[in-house]
Amino acid sequence: MKTLYFECKMGAAGDMLGAALLELFGDGKAVIEKLNSLGIPKVKYIAESAEKCGIKGTHLSVKVDGEEEDEHMHEHGHSHHSASSLNDIKNIVSSLNAPEKVKSDINAVYALLADAESKAHGVPVSEVHFHEVGALDAVADIAAVCFMLDLLSPERIIASPVNTGSGSVKCAHGILPVPAPATAELLKGIPSYGGDIESELCTPTGAALLSHFAEFFGSMPVMKTEKIGVGAGKKDFEKANCVRAFLGESEGETDRKVELVCNVDDMTAEEISFAQERLLSGGAADVFTVPAGMKKSRLGTQLTVLCEPDKKDEIIKLIFRYTNTIGIRESEVKRYVLNREIRTFQTPYGEVRIKVSRGYGVERSKIEYDDAARVAASLGVSLEEARRLINEAVYG
Repeated sequence: MKTLYFECKMGAAGDMLGAALLELFGDGKAVIEKLNSLGIPKVKYIAESAEKCGIKGTHLSVKVDGEEEDEHMHEHGHSHHSASSLNDIKNIVSSLNAPEKVKSDINAVYALLADAESKAHGVPVSEVHFHEVGALDAVADIAAVCFMLDLLSPERIIASPVNTGSGSVKCAHGILPVPAPATAELLKGIPSYGGDIESELCTPTGAALLSHFAEFFGSMPVMKTEKIGVGAGKKDFEKANCVRAFLGESEGETDRKVELVCNVDDMTAEEISFAQERLLSGGAADVFTVPAGMKKSRLGTQLTVLCEPDKKDEIIKLIFRYTNTIGIRESEVKRYVLNREIRTFQTPYGEVRIKVSRGYGVERSKIEYDDAARVAASLGVSLEEARRLINEAVYG
Protein backbone atom coordinates (compact mmCIF):
# COMPACT_ATOMS: atom_id res chain seq x y z
CA MET A 1 0.00 0.00 0.00
CA LYS A 2 1.28 3.46 -0.92
CA THR A 3 2.76 4.87 2.28
CA LEU A 4 4.26 8.27 3.12
CA TYR A 5 6.52 8.56 6.17
CA PHE A 6 7.59 11.93 7.63
CA GLU A 7 10.76 11.92 9.71
CA CYS A 8 10.55 14.87 12.14
CA LYS A 9 13.79 14.49 14.11
CA MET A 10 14.30 18.24 13.75
CA GLY A 11 10.66 19.15 14.26
CA ALA A 12 8.39 20.37 11.49
CA ALA A 13 7.31 23.65 9.97
CA GLY A 14 4.92 24.21 7.07
CA ASP A 15 7.67 25.22 4.64
CA MET A 16 9.86 22.21 5.57
CA LEU A 17 7.01 19.72 5.08
CA GLY A 18 6.14 21.41 1.77
CA ALA A 19 9.75 21.34 0.52
CA ALA A 20 10.12 17.62 1.43
CA LEU A 21 6.93 16.81 -0.51
CA LEU A 22 8.06 18.90 -3.49
CA GLU A 23 11.18 16.72 -3.82
CA LEU A 24 8.99 13.60 -4.22
CA PHE A 25 7.83 14.86 -7.63
CA GLY A 26 10.11 14.21 -10.57
CA ASP A 27 9.43 17.66 -11.96
CA GLY A 28 9.34 20.17 -9.12
CA LYS A 29 9.03 23.09 -11.58
CA ALA A 30 5.65 21.88 -12.86
CA VAL A 31 4.37 21.58 -9.27
CA ILE A 32 5.65 25.08 -8.36
CA GLU A 33 3.75 26.42 -11.41
CA LYS A 34 0.60 24.72 -10.15
CA LEU A 35 1.14 26.18 -6.66
CA ASN A 36 1.62 29.65 -8.15
CA SER A 37 -1.67 29.29 -10.02
CA LEU A 38 -3.64 28.45 -6.84
CA GLY A 39 -4.48 32.15 -6.63
CA ILE A 40 -3.35 33.08 -3.11
CA PRO A 41 -3.33 36.91 -3.22
CA LYS A 42 0.14 38.52 -3.55
CA VAL A 43 1.91 35.17 -3.00
CA LYS A 44 4.71 33.65 -5.09
CA TYR A 45 6.35 30.28 -4.31
CA ILE A 46 10.08 29.82 -4.97
CA ALA A 47 12.02 26.55 -4.60
CA GLU A 48 15.76 26.78 -4.03
CA SER A 49 18.27 24.05 -3.41
CA ALA A 50 19.71 24.09 0.09
CA GLU A 51 22.31 22.16 2.00
CA LYS A 52 22.14 21.21 5.68
CA CYS A 53 25.23 19.60 7.25
CA GLY A 54 26.24 18.19 3.87
CA ILE A 55 22.75 16.88 2.99
CA LYS A 56 21.23 18.27 -0.20
CA GLY A 57 17.64 19.35 0.08
CA THR A 58 15.13 21.97 -1.03
CA HIS A 59 14.01 25.15 0.65
CA LEU A 60 10.49 26.30 -0.26
CA SER A 61 10.12 30.02 0.28
CA VAL A 62 7.14 32.26 -0.17
CA LYS A 63 7.29 35.88 -1.24
CA VAL A 64 4.39 38.14 -0.34
CA ASP A 65 4.40 41.35 -2.39
CA GLY A 66 7.95 40.44 -3.40
CA GLU A 67 9.22 40.23 0.18
CA GLU A 68 10.13 37.11 2.15
CA GLU A 69 9.05 36.77 5.78
CA ASP A 70 11.92 36.32 8.17
CA GLU A 71 12.52 33.16 10.26
CA HIS A 72 8.84 32.24 10.35
CA MET A 73 8.10 35.35 12.39
CA HIS A 74 4.53 35.14 11.08
CA GLU A 75 4.06 32.18 13.40
CA HIS A 76 4.66 34.51 16.31
CA GLY A 77 3.09 37.79 15.69
CA HIS A 78 5.62 39.80 13.71
CA SER A 79 3.93 39.58 10.36
CA HIS A 80 2.78 42.64 8.52
CA HIS A 81 0.55 40.61 6.17
CA SER A 82 -1.98 39.57 8.76
CA ALA A 83 -5.31 37.99 7.90
CA SER A 84 -7.24 38.72 11.04
CA SER A 85 -9.89 36.03 11.54
CA LEU A 86 -10.86 32.48 10.61
CA ASN A 87 -13.45 34.06 8.30
CA ASP A 88 -10.82 35.98 6.33
CA ILE A 89 -8.88 32.75 5.90
CA LYS A 90 -12.02 30.90 4.74
CA ASN A 91 -12.68 33.62 2.16
CA ILE A 92 -9.17 33.25 0.73
CA VAL A 93 -9.51 29.45 0.71
CA SER A 94 -12.91 29.45 -1.00
CA SER A 95 -11.51 31.46 -3.93
CA LEU A 96 -8.52 29.15 -4.51
CA ASN A 97 -8.07 27.37 -7.81
CA ALA A 98 -7.87 23.95 -6.10
CA PRO A 99 -9.94 20.74 -5.73
CA GLU A 100 -12.64 20.79 -3.01
CA LYS A 101 -10.73 18.14 -1.04
CA VAL A 102 -7.70 20.47 -0.82
CA LYS A 103 -9.87 23.39 0.32
CA SER A 104 -11.52 21.30 3.03
CA ASP A 105 -8.09 20.07 4.22
CA ILE A 106 -6.79 23.66 4.48
CA ASN A 107 -9.90 24.70 6.43
CA ALA A 108 -9.56 21.67 8.73
CA VAL A 109 -5.91 22.55 9.49
CA TYR A 110 -6.93 26.15 10.24
CA ALA A 111 -9.75 24.92 12.49
CA LEU A 112 -7.14 22.96 14.51
CA LEU A 113 -4.93 26.07 14.71
CA ALA A 114 -7.81 28.31 15.78
CA ASP A 115 -8.87 25.83 18.44
CA ALA A 116 -5.30 25.56 19.79
CA GLU A 117 -4.85 29.35 19.88
CA SER A 118 -8.21 29.71 21.61
CA LYS A 119 -7.28 27.18 24.33
CA ALA A 120 -3.72 28.51 24.73
CA HIS A 121 -4.72 32.16 25.14
CA GLY A 122 -8.17 31.73 26.69
CA VAL A 123 -10.23 33.49 24.00
CA PRO A 124 -13.21 32.10 22.07
CA VAL A 125 -12.42 30.75 18.57
CA SER A 126 -14.45 33.58 17.00
CA GLU A 127 -12.09 36.08 18.61
CA VAL A 128 -8.82 34.39 17.67
CA HIS A 129 -6.85 36.97 15.71
CA PHE A 130 -4.41 35.09 13.60
CA HIS A 131 -1.35 37.13 14.41
CA GLU A 132 0.20 33.74 15.20
CA VAL A 133 -0.62 32.04 11.89
CA GLY A 134 -2.59 34.50 9.83
CA ALA A 135 0.08 35.73 7.48
CA LEU A 136 -0.43 34.99 3.83
CA ASP A 137 2.76 32.97 3.78
CA ALA A 138 1.31 30.66 6.47
CA VAL A 139 -1.76 30.21 4.26
CA ALA A 140 0.67 29.49 1.41
CA ASP A 141 2.63 26.88 3.43
CA ILE A 142 -0.55 25.06 4.46
CA ALA A 143 -2.08 25.23 0.97
CA ALA A 144 1.15 23.84 -0.57
CA VAL A 145 1.21 20.80 1.75
CA CYS A 146 -2.52 20.07 1.29
CA PHE A 147 -2.26 20.47 -2.50
CA MET A 148 0.80 18.22 -2.91
CA LEU A 149 -0.60 15.52 -0.61
CA ASP A 150 -3.73 15.50 -2.75
CA LEU A 151 -1.57 15.05 -5.88
CA LEU A 152 0.49 12.25 -4.29
CA SER A 153 -2.58 10.70 -2.61
CA PRO A 154 -0.79 8.15 -0.39
CA GLU A 155 -3.06 5.51 1.12
CA ARG A 156 -1.64 6.23 4.56
CA ILE A 157 0.60 8.81 6.19
CA ILE A 158 2.75 8.03 9.23
CA ALA A 159 5.10 10.39 11.08
CA SER A 160 7.90 9.91 13.57
CA PRO A 161 7.64 11.28 17.12
CA VAL A 162 8.16 15.06 16.86
CA ASN A 163 11.18 16.97 18.18
CA THR A 164 9.75 20.25 19.54
CA GLY A 165 13.07 21.89 20.38
CA SER A 166 13.57 23.58 23.74
CA GLY A 167 14.33 27.00 25.27
CA SER A 168 12.05 29.98 24.62
CA VAL A 169 10.57 31.94 21.72
CA LYS A 170 9.49 35.55 21.24
CA CYS A 171 5.94 36.17 20.12
CA ALA A 172 3.23 38.82 20.23
CA HIS A 173 2.43 37.86 23.84
CA GLY A 174 6.04 38.15 25.09
CA ILE A 175 8.62 35.45 25.63
CA LEU A 176 7.08 31.97 25.75
CA PRO A 177 8.56 28.55 26.49
CA VAL A 178 9.14 26.05 23.66
CA PRO A 179 6.96 24.35 22.58
CA ALA A 180 4.80 27.50 22.40
CA PRO A 181 1.38 27.02 24.09
CA ALA A 182 -0.51 26.58 20.79
CA THR A 183 2.05 24.03 19.55
CA ALA A 184 1.86 22.13 22.87
CA GLU A 185 -1.95 22.09 22.56
CA LEU A 186 -1.74 20.72 18.97
CA LEU A 187 0.75 18.02 20.00
CA LYS A 188 -1.56 16.60 22.69
CA GLY A 189 -1.80 12.86 22.10
CA ILE A 190 1.16 12.95 19.68
CA PRO A 191 4.51 11.50 20.83
CA SER A 192 6.96 14.41 21.08
CA TYR A 193 10.16 15.29 22.96
CA GLY A 194 12.28 18.34 23.78
CA GLY A 195 15.71 17.32 22.50
CA ASP A 196 18.88 19.30 23.13
CA ILE A 197 18.53 22.12 20.59
CA GLU A 198 17.46 25.46 22.07
CA SER A 199 15.17 26.73 19.35
CA GLU A 200 11.58 26.36 18.24
CA LEU A 201 11.81 23.35 15.91
CA CYS A 202 8.11 22.54 15.65
CA THR A 203 5.85 25.47 14.75
CA PRO A 204 2.06 25.60 15.27
CA THR A 205 1.60 25.22 11.49
CA GLY A 206 3.86 22.14 11.38
CA ALA A 207 2.05 20.60 14.35
CA ALA A 208 -1.41 21.27 12.87
CA LEU A 209 -0.47 19.72 9.50
CA LEU A 210 0.95 16.59 11.14
CA SER A 211 -2.01 16.31 13.50
CA HIS A 212 -4.47 16.53 10.58
CA PHE A 213 -2.72 14.20 8.13
CA ALA A 214 -0.75 11.57 10.05
CA GLU A 215 -2.65 8.39 10.84
CA PHE A 216 -0.25 7.49 13.63
CA PHE A 217 3.18 8.38 15.00
CA GLY A 218 5.95 5.86 15.46
CA SER A 219 8.98 4.30 13.83
CA MET A 220 9.14 3.86 10.08
CA PRO A 221 7.12 0.82 8.97
CA VAL A 222 8.65 -1.96 6.89
CA MET A 223 8.44 -0.39 3.46
CA LYS A 224 10.16 -0.37 0.08
CA THR A 225 11.12 3.29 -0.31
CA GLU A 226 10.87 4.60 -3.86
CA LYS A 227 11.47 8.32 -3.34
CA ILE A 228 12.99 10.48 -0.59
CA GLY A 229 12.34 14.21 -0.20
CA VAL A 230 14.46 16.48 1.99
CA GLY A 231 12.85 19.73 3.14
CA ALA A 232 15.35 22.20 4.58
CA GLY A 233 14.55 24.65 7.38
CA LYS A 234 15.81 28.23 7.45
CA LYS A 235 18.14 27.95 10.45
CA ASP A 236 21.41 26.03 10.74
CA PHE A 237 22.26 23.82 13.72
CA GLU A 238 24.91 21.20 14.44
CA LYS A 239 22.33 18.62 13.26
CA ALA A 240 20.86 18.67 9.74
CA ASN A 241 17.79 20.91 10.05
CA CYS A 242 15.41 19.10 7.73
CA VAL A 243 12.25 17.05 7.44
CA ARG A 244 12.58 13.91 5.31
CA ALA A 245 9.64 12.38 3.47
CA PHE A 246 9.85 8.73 2.39
CA LEU A 247 7.35 7.50 -0.21
CA GLY A 248 7.03 3.81 -0.99
CA GLU A 249 5.10 0.58 -0.66
CA SER A 250 4.44 -1.00 2.71
CA GLU A 251 3.11 -4.54 3.17
CA GLY A 252 0.52 -4.73 5.88
CA GLU A 253 1.39 -3.00 9.10
CA THR A 254 3.09 -3.70 12.39
CA ASP A 255 1.61 -2.30 15.52
CA ARG A 256 2.46 -2.56 19.20
CA LYS A 257 -0.05 -3.71 21.76
CA VAL A 258 0.07 -4.40 25.48
CA GLU A 259 -0.94 -7.94 26.47
CA LEU A 260 -2.51 -8.29 29.93
CA VAL A 261 -3.01 -11.83 31.24
CA CYS A 262 -4.65 -13.14 34.41
CA ASN A 263 -5.84 -16.52 35.72
CA VAL A 264 -9.22 -17.07 37.38
CA ASP A 265 -10.59 -20.29 38.88
CA ASP A 266 -13.66 -19.18 40.78
CA MET A 267 -15.82 -17.46 38.13
CA THR A 268 -18.72 -18.95 36.22
CA ALA A 269 -18.77 -18.95 32.41
CA GLU A 270 -21.47 -16.24 32.48
CA GLU A 271 -19.38 -14.01 34.77
CA ILE A 272 -16.36 -14.41 32.49
CA SER A 273 -18.50 -13.64 29.45
CA PHE A 274 -19.81 -10.47 31.15
CA ALA A 275 -16.23 -9.42 32.00
CA GLN A 276 -15.22 -9.91 28.34
CA GLU A 277 -18.07 -7.70 27.16
CA ARG A 278 -17.17 -4.96 29.66
CA LEU A 279 -13.48 -5.05 28.62
CA LEU A 280 -14.31 -4.82 24.92
CA SER A 281 -16.70 -1.92 25.44
CA GLY A 282 -14.04 -0.30 27.68
CA GLY A 283 -11.61 -0.08 24.77
CA ALA A 284 -9.77 -3.44 24.65
CA ALA A 285 -8.66 -4.43 21.13
CA ASP A 286 -9.22 -8.15 21.77
CA VAL A 287 -10.22 -10.40 24.68
CA PHE A 288 -10.04 -14.19 24.69
CA THR A 289 -9.92 -17.09 27.13
CA VAL A 290 -8.00 -20.37 27.27
CA PRO A 291 -8.79 -23.27 29.65
CA ALA A 292 -5.97 -23.60 32.22
CA GLY A 293 -4.90 -26.27 34.68
CA MET A 294 -4.24 -24.50 38.00
CA LYS A 295 -2.61 -25.51 41.31
CA LYS A 296 -3.87 -28.76 42.87
CA SER A 297 -5.29 -29.71 39.42
CA ARG A 298 -8.08 -27.17 39.73
CA LEU A 299 -9.59 -26.20 36.38
CA GLY A 300 -9.48 -22.48 35.65
CA THR A 301 -9.42 -19.95 32.84
CA GLN A 302 -6.64 -17.77 31.51
CA LEU A 303 -8.00 -14.41 30.34
CA THR A 304 -5.87 -12.47 27.81
CA VAL A 305 -6.57 -8.85 26.90
CA LEU A 306 -4.85 -6.90 24.13
CA CYS A 307 -5.00 -3.10 24.22
CA GLU A 308 -3.28 0.09 23.02
CA PRO A 309 -0.40 1.14 25.33
CA ASP A 310 -2.20 4.37 26.31
CA LYS A 311 -5.33 2.44 27.40
CA LYS A 312 -3.39 0.03 29.64
CA ASP A 313 -4.09 1.69 33.02
CA GLU A 314 -7.81 1.94 32.33
CA ILE A 315 -8.02 -1.71 31.18
CA ILE A 316 -6.13 -2.95 34.29
CA LYS A 317 -8.75 -1.24 36.48
CA LEU A 318 -11.54 -2.94 34.48
CA ILE A 319 -9.92 -6.39 34.80
CA PHE A 320 -9.73 -6.00 38.59
CA ARG A 321 -13.29 -4.65 38.69
CA TYR A 322 -14.95 -7.38 36.61
CA THR A 323 -12.90 -10.49 37.47
CA ASN A 324 -11.86 -12.16 40.72
CA THR A 325 -8.15 -12.12 39.86
CA ILE A 326 -5.61 -10.74 42.32
CA GLY A 327 -2.71 -10.39 39.86
CA ILE A 328 -2.18 -9.36 36.23
CA ARG A 329 0.88 -10.00 34.03
CA GLU A 330 1.87 -7.45 31.39
CA SER A 331 4.02 -7.77 28.27
CA GLU A 332 4.43 -5.71 25.12
CA VAL A 333 3.66 -7.55 21.90
CA LYS A 334 4.26 -6.70 18.26
CA ARG A 335 1.42 -7.59 15.89
CA TYR A 336 1.76 -8.13 12.16
CA VAL A 337 -1.55 -7.04 10.70
CA LEU A 338 -3.03 -7.15 7.23
CA ASN A 339 -4.35 -3.78 6.03
CA ARG A 340 -8.10 -3.86 6.45
CA GLU A 341 -10.85 -1.82 4.89
CA ILE A 342 -14.62 -2.19 4.90
CA ARG A 343 -16.23 -1.76 1.47
CA THR A 344 -19.97 -1.29 1.07
CA PHE A 345 -21.77 -2.84 -1.92
CA GLN A 346 -25.34 -2.38 -3.18
CA THR A 347 -26.90 -5.80 -3.84
CA PRO A 348 -30.42 -7.08 -4.66
CA TYR A 349 -30.56 -8.03 -0.94
CA GLY A 350 -29.75 -4.52 0.30
CA GLU A 351 -26.51 -2.88 1.32
CA VAL A 352 -23.76 -5.36 2.25
CA ARG A 353 -20.38 -4.64 3.89
CA ILE A 354 -17.34 -6.73 2.96
CA LYS A 355 -14.07 -6.59 4.90
CA VAL A 356 -11.06 -6.73 2.54
CA SER A 357 -7.66 -7.59 4.10
CA ARG A 358 -4.39 -7.44 2.18
CA GLY A 359 -0.63 -7.35 2.62
CA TYR A 360 2.32 -9.76 2.91
CA GLY A 361 1.40 -11.19 -0.49
CA VAL A 362 -2.19 -12.19 0.34
CA GLU A 363 -5.64 -10.72 -0.19
CA ARG A 364 -8.86 -12.03 1.28
CA SER A 365 -12.39 -10.79 1.73
CA LYS A 366 -15.12 -11.65 4.19
CA ILE A 367 -18.77 -10.61 4.28
CA GLU A 368 -19.65 -8.93 7.59
CA TYR A 369 -21.54 -11.46 9.71
CA ASP A 370 -24.46 -9.13 10.58
CA ASP A 371 -25.19 -8.48 6.90
CA ALA A 372 -24.89 -12.16 5.91
CA ALA A 373 -27.20 -13.13 8.82
CA ARG A 374 -29.77 -10.48 7.82
CA VAL A 375 -29.85 -11.73 4.22
CA ALA A 376 -30.07 -15.38 5.37
CA ALA A 377 -33.00 -14.59 7.69
CA SER A 378 -34.89 -12.50 5.13
CA LEU A 379 -34.54 -15.16 2.38
CA GLY A 380 -35.02 -18.11 4.75
CA VAL A 381 -31.74 -19.73 3.66
CA SER A 382 -28.60 -20.93 5.48
CA LEU A 383 -25.74 -18.56 6.29
CA GLU A 384 -23.55 -20.41 3.78
CA GLU A 385 -26.14 -19.98 1.00
CA ALA A 386 -26.60 -16.26 1.87
CA ARG A 387 -22.82 -15.75 1.57
CA ARG A 388 -22.82 -17.54 -1.81
CA LEU A 389 -25.66 -15.32 -3.12
CA ILE A 390 -23.97 -12.12 -1.89
CA ASN A 391 -20.64 -13.09 -3.47
CA GLU A 392 -22.42 -13.85 -6.74
CA ALA A 393 -24.16 -10.46 -6.67
CA VAL A 394 -20.95 -8.58 -5.88
CA TYR A 395 -18.32 -10.43 -7.88
CA GLY A 396 -20.51 -12.07 -10.56
